[in-house]
Amino acid sequence: QVQLVESGGGLVQPGGSLRLSCAAPRSIFSLHAMNWYRQAPGKQRELVATITSGGRTTYADSVKGRFTISRDNAKDTVYLQMNSLKPEDTAVYYCNAYRRTVAAKSDYWGQGTQVTVSS
Repeated sequence: QVQLVESGGGLVQPGGSLRLSCAAPRSIFSLHAMNWYRQAPGKQRELVATITSGGRTTYADSVKGRFTISRDNAKDTVYLQMNSLKPEDTAVYYCNAYRRTVAAKSDYWGQGTQVTVSS
């Protein structure tokens, strides 16, 4: 079973920063777009940021200008740098690897890491 391993969550004060990391098997990482999702209590899971295998990035409007997604192909790791954190960023953050072709779809998830923004 494919495992994505996340790390870097924690408790931070409003205005602070955190960096999340997600390591994936090389066979997965090189071919898949990598995504960060989050789910707050009582809310649906939402897509926060995406980086394609070619390095193109997209962001949810709520995090534009504050979060940066990046990937290190040598380490098979994707990062989410989160700055100027707000209480509404509190959620469980999930790493996702996704690839869809004409023939098949593959979709892998991490276990989630808690981010809490509170004073």
